[in-house]
Amino acid sequence: MNSVNQSWVPAMAVALVALGSGGWLLQRGGASQEGVVASLRTVEEVHRLVSDRYVEEIDPAELYRMAIDGMLRELGDPNTVFIDAKNTDEIEITTNSTYGGLGIRIQRVGDWITVMGVLPNTPAERQGLMTGDLIVSVEGESIRGWTDTQAVERLRGPKGEPVTIGIGRLGVREPLEFTIVRDEIQVEIIKAFMVNEEVGYVRLEGFSRAARQDLARAVEGLREHGGSGLVIDLRNNPGGLLDQGVAVTDLFLDTGEEVVSTRSRLPDQNFVFKAPTADAFVDMPVVVLVNQYSASASEIVAGALQDHDRGLIVGTPTFGKGSVQTVYSLPGGHHLKLTTAGWFTPSGRSINRKWEHGATLEQLAAATAGVGTDPAAVAFGEVASDSAELEVFRTDAGRPVYGGGGITPDVLVPDTLTLGERKFVAAVGEGGFSLAQLAFRFAIQWTADHPEVQRDFQLTPEMRQAFYEMLTAEEGLELQNEVYDEAQTLVNRRLVYQIANAAFGEVEALRRGQQLDPQLAEAVRLLSQADSPEDLLGLVWPAADESLTEMGGAGEVQSFR
Repeated sequence: MNSVNQSWVPAMAVALVALGSGGWLLQRGGASQEGVVASLRTVEEVHRLVSDRYVEEIDPAELYRMAIDGMLRELGDPNTVFIDAKNTDEIEITTNSTYGGLGIRIQRVGDWITVMGVLPNTPAERQGLMTGDLIVSVEGESIRGWTDTQAVERLRGPKGEPVTIGIGRLGVREPLEFTIVRDEIQVEIIKAFMVNEEVGYVRLEGFSRAARQDLARAVEGLREHGGSGLVIDLRNNPGGLLDQGVAVTDLFLDTGEEVVSTRSRLPDQNFVFKAPTADAFVDMPVVVLVNQYSASASEIVAGALQDHDRGLIVGTPTFGKGSVQTVYSLPGGHHLKLTTAGWFTPSGRSINRKWEHGATLEQLAAATAGVGTDPAAVAFGEVASDSAELEVFRTDAGRPVYGGGGITPDVLVPDTLTLGERKFVAAVGEGGFSLAQLAFRFAIQWTADHPEVQRDFQLTPEMRQAFYEMLTAEEGLELQNEVYDEAQTLVNRRLVYQIANAAFGEVEALRRGQQLDPQLAEAVRLLSQADSPEDLLGLVWPAADESLTEMGGAGEVQSFR
């Protein structure tokens, strides 16, 4: 959920009036008043008839709730939702770091609730839930069409209580079923380490109230250890507080440079947010990693640093969640989270992507994997348009950047599976498992059997063979050696990560995993050649005074690789 800081937006309270009263409509003059009042009377009459005569008795108050839900659903905006009084804690989730649940980040995409991220060391990770999974049922009930709030209401619960969910996954024909015991979730949003002697890495997993403070402290620590270049990993980061998105961006911009603007038909919702302080890391070249699950405040940071040529964006196009939600108080302790404005980058690009409704499970799963899509035009779920049709904007240096929703990286580095790896993942899925789940299980057993394991351990043929035997002999998977061998890179990556995680924790797992991470490898390669932000920009774009001449046409797509 994205909140607007109260220092920028006046607090407002909205009264929910009875649908049939007319109420505030009496203040409206003109011919439209009679039509609106007549419509409200029609709604009230429908309510009376259903309440009195429907075959099953329904609480009249519940009928009003249905009317509200139906009205909001017809807006076609999954971010506008009614929040029941008993779910008020949802309003504070992005500002708190502890809650009871499964440890997943979710968002509705089309008709389905999608897992946008799995938090480390949580019940969800231990059971093998994966980013991109589609939640298709809860306790045997289909949740197609549910809002984020409805899903959260059912998935969260007291610590120690189980919940059974059905998962749709690419390559698996039938939904998988997981029974997960809820636990207290501790959210750590910062992970940092040195990739090598010169390049520091920091992963930011959310934008809670301490995001700027924690990030600044982490980057200072990396500089103290010799870090002269910085990788900021915003992959799988679903966002959070708007003011923290602005505050994080401010760390890398000069005073007065625009960060983001909001545009609305409401005068009090139109703002231009500018960096209030000087660049805290002025000489440090920065690469920002993004993917199709980078959303909201993550896109504010990426868009502003790209537009001002302060950092290079590497990875795949982002999600395209560029709207502001304002939370209004309602009688009875209820709230309305309402989309009131859109976000625009400093160059004028809209971050928000328009989504198609009614996409099937298979279509969404294929889109998650980037199957058959143009990486310059798609983030997740829907192809916006052909890249040639995207509106072109200019950075401070004159580089072309593209509108239409989401942030398109300066350097596109797909992180998709090969055909052989897809065959392997499908074979694992057919057995009712996920690779993450099995690798985690193997790692726990292997580290228990090898307590002498060192941080610099290497994956050996014997370890790979032991994992294969576990898959086939213990789990009963029908898996040919040839299929397993074709997925060697993927298997190596998962096993190294999970063994390091089991033995030494997530930071060490990230450190080891980056050795097989093509997007991070590209970021490190770029930073190793740059002593300044200007050097970094020069690796992918000529000097600003030459760029406009060399581009040719305004609509030409420049290849940066």
